[in-house]
Amino acid sequence: MAAYISEDLNNPEKFFQVKIYTGNGGTQTITYDNTDADLDADLIWLKSRSDAYSHQLFDTVRGATKLLNPEATDAEQTLSGVTAFATDTFAIGSDAGTNGSSKTYVAWCWKESATAGMDITTFTGNQTARTISHSLSAKPEWLWIKNREKVESYHMQHGSLGATSTQESNTNGAFGGGSTIWNDTEPTTSVYSVGNNGNINETGSDIVVWLWAGKQGYSKFGKYIGNGNDNGTFVYTGFKPAFVMQKNSSATGSWHIHDNKRSINGTDKYLYPDTNEAEVSTTRMDFLSNGFKLRSDSSAWNNSGDTFVYMAFAESPLVNSKGVPNNAK
Repeated sequence: MAAYISEDLNNPEKFFQVKIYTGNGGTQTITYDNTDADLDADLIWLKSRSDAYSHQLFDTVRGATKLLNPEATDAEQTLSGVTAFATDTFAIGSDAGTNGSSKTYVAWCWKESATAGMDITTFTGNQTARTISHSLSAKPEWLWIKNREKVESYHMQHGSLGATSTQESNTNGAFGGGSTIWNDTEPTTSVYSVGNNGNINETGSDIVVWLWAGKQGYSKFGKYIGNGNDNGTFVYTGFKPAFVMQKNSSATGSWHIHDNKRSINGTDKYLYPDTNEAEVSTTRMDFLSNGFKLRSDSSAWNNSGDTFVYMAFAESPLVNSKGVPNNAK
């Protein structure tokens, strides 16, 4: 018997949307494209498309105006980026990184929800290996951790590579050993583990962790092997992607973000999460109804024999909760 997706995930835009907008240099309220979905985002990741401004992360757990820059090592700052979160909208201030006059921006927006496999946790460090509770009721497949108070790197754990591997996501380095980051311990359906590394567990420091677990028809966290060909590897996700973030885990090379609003099929526009560079236009991949396909032999997307990791979120599931293809008439 086929395993159908959760009925709540028939409309992925209830839990994740991409929004592009133009800055006005003052203050404004940004309205999501699909207001019928009633998205009430808890994590908003903003980036200027047209200029080399920093990426900006805001979430409801740390609070509006509490900024982290994921391509840098900076401690948390207070900034008039996202000033309020609301159903169908978010408000932004006058900071040039989020609202420069006539500048173009993209926002990637997630709702914190066990249904959609997304959680945001915080804890106070004690520099002792320990477990931290989460609310996913599923094993996290993507963990992203940052010391809010110190100039320290972000660390990424990808479930397909295991808890013995980590990557400093503000760099282009390969994944490597992470014994003092994740304590070489796999997360469970109720807790994840951190090691005694002061970067992510310094005594007295406030730490934030964003976590995701894959949900059929809505999100997937996996890996693929490059074939080094313009007719590249096809990656099955079970949905048409709205967002794909990927990296060569075997070698040095940047992360890349493709989405369905800056380029309809994700093909030719991408941003680097580990730098502040403006948007780049070069054909690298296609979004298809059931996954994505590499359209480049570039080593950063499709080097032959290398392992690449990705996170993907749906525009539309291939099959809905009743088992009916979404393209059925």
